[in-house]
Amino acid sequence: MTHFIDIHRAEMVFHTKKGRFHALSDINLGIAQGEFITLIGHSGCGKSTLLNLIAGLLTPTQGGLICDGREIAGPGPERAVVFQNHSLLPWLSCHDNVYLAVERVFGGKERKEQLKQRVHDALALVGMSHATHKRPHEISGGMKQRVGIARALAMEPKVLLMDEPFGALDALTRAHLQDELLKIVAKAHCTVVMVTHDVDEAVLLSDRIVMMSNGPAATIGEVLPVPLARPRNRVAQAEDPTYMGCRKAVLDFLYTRHGVADRQAA
Repeated sequence: MTHFIDIHRAEMVFHTKKGRFHALSDINLGIAQGEFITLIGHSGCGKSTLLNLIAGLLTPTQGGLICDGREIAGPGPERAVVFQNHSLLPWLSCHDNVYLAVERVFGGKERKEQLKQRVHDALALVGMSHATHKRPHEISGGMKQRVGIARALAMEPKVLLMDEPFGALDALTRAHLQDELLKIVAKAHCTVVMVTHDVDEAVLLSDRIVMMSNGPAATIGEVLPVPLARPRNRVAQAEDPTYMGCRKAVLDFLYTRHGVADRQAA
């Protein structure tokens, strides 16, 4: 089977002042085009490191990563990243923050009017058209994350990489943005890889959940398919047997087979 993203025997070793740290060991994962994957595991298990390898922000010590038939050798516009910190430039409006990304990718190919239309469409997609001229300090945390997602989607990436994008938000805002993300991804048709600590978030959003073993030398412990039909409704699925079964499987992996005692032993 041909995968859109193919990770083969990837290893990641960091050389720090305290010595050698083996972060990831023998990572093998294939991701289909249009698939929504979440990475979950305890703190320090290398979730963000794996995401950064896919983003091209890190180079593996060994092994290789392929995206759309090409080796990942650095960052590229076909792979957009949304971090937990929205990373918006505070002196620019929401429009101009998104415009920077659009100009970077399409500036040499399209007229200014076309670039502005891309910005307009991206902000509309995340429900932020009303805030186009506002600066980051004038909008809420959830709105800032929407603009960060709009900036990523405006580049028309083939892959959307998200590192706990809702982790700093309150529960209600997080739930609302999770629901919005499901709609946005359905419209954008992009492949998504997302880091999360939230079991319910992973089950609600994912096609498959990649569960990481504890570090150091963390690896993929188990990959769980989530066979829930789309579109998904959080209220309807709260008591769905399949949903509850997937949730239980992730909790069992994290807290029974890879719980605190296992981490301490490592």
